Amino acid sequence: MSRLTPPRPWTPLSDDAWAALLPYVLPRAPQGRRIPDLRARMDALFHLAHTLGDPWRTLPPEYGNPQTVARFFRRLTHAGLWQRLLEALHDAAPNHPLRTIEYAICRATRRAARLGGMPLLLLIRRLGLRSALNAPPWLLPDPHLSEIVARAPHPRLEPTRASLAAAKAHLKALTALAKAALGRKRIPASVRNAWP
Repeated sequence: MSRLTPPRPWTPLSDDAWAALLPYVLPRAPQGRRIPDLRARMDALFHLAHTLGDPWRTLPPEYGNPQTVARFFRRLTHAGLWQRLLEALHDAAPNHPLRTIEYAICRATRRAARLGGMPLLLLIRRLGLRSALNAPPWLLPDPHLSEIVARAPHPRLEPTRASLAAAKAHLKALTALAKAALGRKRIPASVRNAWP
């Protein structure tokens, strides 16, 4: 079942939400210098994720150097954090503490879309968490649709005008479906940012 997550305004992580999030973040925290306050770093990520179109440099100064936070975000993305959180949300009970930050997780996942590529897109589609998509689903690639097109039966060709016209119409429909399966090459920022 596919659904949109209801929007929520950004708030700092509650103790319950942080306790639920910590087991997913800790094993994936990037190696290197120790982060003095991991919770504040995650608050920074979620804060900026709520303002999806804003660049990292707009991060408020109390969260530290924006480039450091951006680098941390990329490392977490490459480590698969957002995929694991989406799977956890999919399996979580309605009253699970992760549900209180579901919107923030979906927004952060949208920000990670380019880094996550097609595997992340496929996971989002499979789990039905449409709010994690970085644009309306009908504008994004849909590999499942391309598989359906590939399995579509082909009409039998007979040497009649009606049969040829039906075959042309069938080919035209398959071409349109194949084009839709590829998604749009460019999606305007205004469309991406308007997507809930």
